[in-house]
Amino acid sequence: MSKDNLLSVKNLKIQFAAEQESVKAVKNISFNIQKGETLGVVGESGSGKSVTALSIMGLLSQNAKVDAEEMSFGDQDRKSLNDFSASDWESFRGQQAAMIFQEPMSSLNPVYKCGDQVVEAVLLHHKITKEEAKYYVLDLFYKVELRDAKRIFEAFPHQLSGGQKQRVMIAMAISCNPQLLIADEPTTALDVTVQKAILKLMNDLKASMNASILFISHDLGVIAEIADRVVVMFKGEIVEEGTVEQIFNHPKHPYTKGLIACRPPLDKKLKRLPVIDDFNGEEVEIQTFLKQLEISVKDEHNNLTRLQENDAVLSVKGLKTWFPREKSFWGKVKNYVKAVDEVDFKVYPGETLGLVGESGSGKTTLGRSILRLQEPTHGHIQFFGQDLRALDHKALKTFRKKAQIIFQDPYSSLNPRMTIGQAIKEPMETHGIGANDKDRIERTKALLERVQLKAEHYTRFPFEFSGGQRQRIGIARALAVEPSFVVCDESVSALDVSIQAQILNLLLDLQEEKKLTYIFISHDLSVVRFMSDRIMVMKNGKIVEMGAANQIYSSPQSAYTQQLIEAIPKGW
Repeated sequence: MSKDNLLSVKNLKIQFAAEQESVKAVKNISFNIQKGETLGVVGESGSGKSVTALSIMGLLSQNAKVDAEEMSFGDQDRKSLNDFSASDWESFRGQQAAMIFQEPMSSLNPVYKCGDQVVEAVLLHHKITKEEAKYYVLDLFYKVELRDAKRIFEAFPHQLSGGQKQRVMIAMAISCNPQLLIADEPTTALDVTVQKAILKLMNDLKASMNASILFISHDLGVIAEIADRVVVMFKGEIVEEGTVEQIFNHPKHPYTKGLIACRPPLDKKLKRLPVIDDFNGEEVEIQTFLKQLEISVKDEHNNLTRLQENDAVLSVKGLKTWFPREKSFWGKVKNYVKAVDEVDFKVYPGETLGLVGESGSGKTTLGRSILRLQEPTHGHIQFFGQDLRALDHKALKTFRKKAQIIFQDPYSSLNPRMTIGQAIKEPMETHGIGANDKDRIERTKALLERVQLKAEHYTRFPFEFSGGQRQRIGIARALAVEPSFVVCDESVSALDVSIQAQILNLLLDLQEEKKLTYIFISHDLSVVRFMSDRIMVMKNGKIVEMGAANQIYSSPQSAYTQQLIEAIPKGW
């Protein structure tokens, strides 16, 4: 064991007791982290990444059994984590090791102010007064680049953006100057610009604190931005490890190759995205495989020209959706939040129009306004020449059969008390599709199989499925009424890159098979580049740039678009 190792883990096994049989989550893994090093741990959901991190912090549930030949911490006076008592863990957490969790909203208490929550953590480990702790926390907020520190100190979690909440969590984690910082998917649901800022912040903090970082992610592009060495996990085992250069330039394991390849490339358009199964079996070289899938810029241009020869499916002119921000004593609105402000565009049959921008830019509000899930304030929306804003309730119901939405969050958009079969069949009943109930059940089962699930899943409930499977259910539900137009609202943003690739390929297959037209909303320009024929870039409720997907990426005209592209993790 090297003297430079801050953390050494040897032959770690973790299993969870279950009713039928125990589940082996981690199978005999060994790794170490050196002082001042960032170790990236990459893999899909269920690979054992987070469970490993939680075992280091002593935060696993009571039904977990942890067995390790060695789990030792410290560069001088080494401690065996195997022998820790409850008081040892209390002292260890915060002072020597701290953890930043993936979802700051579930990690911060919604009924306490953000500043008070960090003050509580500081008082637990520092012998200072509450007033001194407050000034210390304000200084921490400035350190993590929360410029409006006093307002954020007094704010509740729901009043902050995702990036601001994540910075609050980072401030809490570094409040006791830990030697080891564990970051569990800290940027997964963030905009690419916020993600870039968080990664830079963590690198700066590591340098200033001389700390080590264990950085967990499913995205090798993010890992390449921050890690010194990389460990690749698959089904509870480490399948490959090495320096960032070794992993990216000379990956050996098929699983590693698949993870690298299934991320949408930035410099080319592909017919479909590679998936991990493409790299199983015989030796496959990534760049050779991608070359076979590449679409030329000329073919891309010709396809867009062909699409625009037809009349527009959707025509939007002067659209505004404003929300009251402040009212006078008499209830008169004094000013508005202009979520969508004077937006004009058209969408053509069979086209995918990408809509990209940061959180708060108005993307989702625009998508919902088009479908009249959110009533616009002003403007014109025509769908095949029909004025959607003039539709009454009955006519709007007919329109809903033609236009559907796939929501961002497959967890909250499915009724937990309904089986997935019922959830997919219900829209058919509403719109009178199918000869009878038996026919609708058969249609539902066929849809499940079309989105790569099984017919026997019909009677299962949403909690029995993974995030990627639930997103497939959401797609099946949207297709149940046989629409011609679909809004995909951040429908892959929270998925593993490997599952994301499968879902994006599925959406393209369905588009070709059913002649669908998409508006594809995302904050990730690399995903939008892969999916779209044209791209609209949105900022503060307005369209700042619009053009062919290749043109937007290769020659962005607005400074904002250039900033979005620059923020995309480029890999090695």
